[in-house]
Amino acid sequence: MPSQLFAQIRWIARPALILVVLLSLSLMLYAALGDSAIMDELAHIPSGYGYVRYADYRLNPEHPPLLKALSAVPLLFANLTFPAESPAWQNDVNGQWEMGSLFLYGSGNDADLIVRLARIGPILLTLALIVFIYLWSAELMGRGWALLPAFLFALSPHVLAHGHYVTTDIAAAFGVVLATYAFIKFLLNPSRRNLGLAGLAFGVAQLTKFSSVLLIPYFALLLVIFYLLSVGRDWALTDAGKRLARFGVRAGRFARSLIVIFAIGYFTIVYPAYFLTTLGYPQTKQTADTEFILASFANGPTPEDAVCKPVRCLADLDILMTKNPVTRPFAEYFLGVLMVLQRTAGGNTNYFMGEVSAAGWTSYFPTVYFLKEPIPVLLMILVGLLATLAHLVRSSARRIGKLANKILDYFEVNFSEFSMFLFVALYWVLSVRSPLNIGFRHLFPVLPFIYILTASAWKRWVATIEMPDSPASMLQTLIAGVRSALVVSLKSLILLILVVWFALETVLAAPYFLSYFNEWGGGVAYGYRYVTDSNYDWGQDLVRLQTFVAANPDIDKIAVDYFGGGNPKYYLGAQGENWWSARGDPRNQGIRWLAVSVNTLQGATQRLVPGQKRSPEEEYRWLSRIRPPAPGLGNVPQPDYRAGTSIFIYKL
Repeated sequence: MPSQLFAQIRWIARPALILVVLLSLSLMLYAALGDSAIMDELAHIPSGYGYVRYADYRLNPEHPPLLKALSAVPLLFANLTFPAESPAWQNDVNGQWEMGSLFLYGSGNDADLIVRLARIGPILLTLALIVFIYLWSAELMGRGWALLPAFLFALSPHVLAHGHYVTTDIAAAFGVVLATYAFIKFLLNPSRRNLGLAGLAFGVAQLTKFSSVLLIPYFALLLVIFYLLSVGRDWALTDAGKRLARFGVRAGRFARSLIVIFAIGYFTIVYPAYFLTTLGYPQTKQTADTEFILASFANGPTPEDAVCKPVRCLADLDILMTKNPVTRPFAEYFLGVLMVLQRTAGGNTNYFMGEVSAAGWTSYFPTVYFLKEPIPVLLMILVGLLATLAHLVRSSARRIGKLANKILDYFEVNFSEFSMFLFVALYWVLSVRSPLNIGFRHLFPVLPFIYILTASAWKRWVATIEMPDSPASMLQTLIAGVRSALVVSLKSLILLILVVWFALETVLAAPYFLSYFNEWGGGVAYGYRYVTDSNYDWGQDLVRLQTFVAANPDIDKIAVDYFGGGNPKYYLGAQGENWWSARGDPRNQGIRWLAVSVNTLQGATQRLVPGQKRSPEEEYRWLSRIRPPAPGLGNVPQPDYRAGTSIFIYKL
């Protein structure tokens, strides 16, 4: 029985956690060693190297430095050539893509070595987050039950995929969880030490991903709720004439603490980090780059004789800050925030449920979550949610006359869980409203909270034992006890089945974790029919295409239309010919093999929403005539072979 079993295995919880961490590490390494550079790594790897090696932030300002700098540390111990004399570094504005191509594939370096070394940092950060989820969960539900959310996160196919990439999504989850934990700890146990730790954790979160700026209104809302709860608890205990003074002073103290937390985060963590990574960035170039990047922000620069519009004032202020040696580290941070705001408003062109659009879909994230989260986890969440609702209804019904006190008691005991639920709700609302639909990975900040809340709900549900309310005979008590034991055993069996099912799903998906979809979403093989981009094809299979070509000696030449951070010429040499739809049928040039990334195929062949444009030459019509797609949602010209899951290979 889980509630008893988990209590009994507390003594083996830490060894079990070590096994979970080692299993997660093994699966991540298995995928990391076989995956080629994905799209964002092409920009993030050279950017991080520039920060650490040259203290220069001219590349990739739209993301904070922590994960990228962490990934660059192992590269310092390799004998690498960095193209610092190239025009992409010297003259271009944010020439991240060209610098990535040159650094990895055009400077005589071993690209595979660079990618593998750079992935050490993200993997270690992912493992640290697994351990932290366990430690926080252990405080809330005990060491035995804490293994469940840690296990769900550690073996999530999505965590195993993105946890080994040099991208900021896992880092964002780490920062949000760390900062939220520290802030709640301060609220529940206010002290100077906890205040300082909350500020430091908040600062770390701001260095992971700019979406962590959401912690500012979130913490403010949490503080208001916590304040109101404290007022409700002490209202009756305070003389009417002293309430205004007492609660007014308390409100001021709370507000002051919040400001101090933000100040600690920005001035002791964010500012030093950006100071160190802009030391080698010439001030004149920083100003020129910032002016160029923000040229179109809020309809462009303000005329000299005019007053800036409120939104444009932010860009003008940022440009002004770059000209001062004291403020320019903050200017670089603020530039990233503005770039994210601009990009979020503009959306991103991608394929989803039979359509291609840049405007986004409100159903995107709920649908993607439903199709990509393993079914056993979805069932765990559903059961946990229903059990929690039933528990709340029963509790309210039993004490309807003391509902206010019941609510206060609940928040005092479960404030951490409520805080997690509030963040999940707020983040989901913002995600649904955003036109920037680029993948399941943007939900990572809420995954740890979802898994912790689910485990807590299961613990409460499994441990629920109903006994007769009125005095009963010994026989009735015995029968009730046996019945309760059977019910708990059944619940335990259900949980065990779901956990084993989940583990098998993950292991069977290896090493194609990025392309994982559950059975409702077509599985690893057919998830591309519903949505692509980082949900299915991010360029991870180019090395596997190299393996395929090497294993087929009859391929003397292959046309390659590749989407990702790899370089077909680097891996295929003279056998690879860069291709695209407008070049027509490769057979016209004597090439009888074609490889196309499925992300490219979906963008070229699926229906455009009104307002979206695409030329006929870009639509692979000649390929569709040769290999007509089967009827149905998201079908593309069917390949003869695949490299991994995402590169479709045609023998023409």
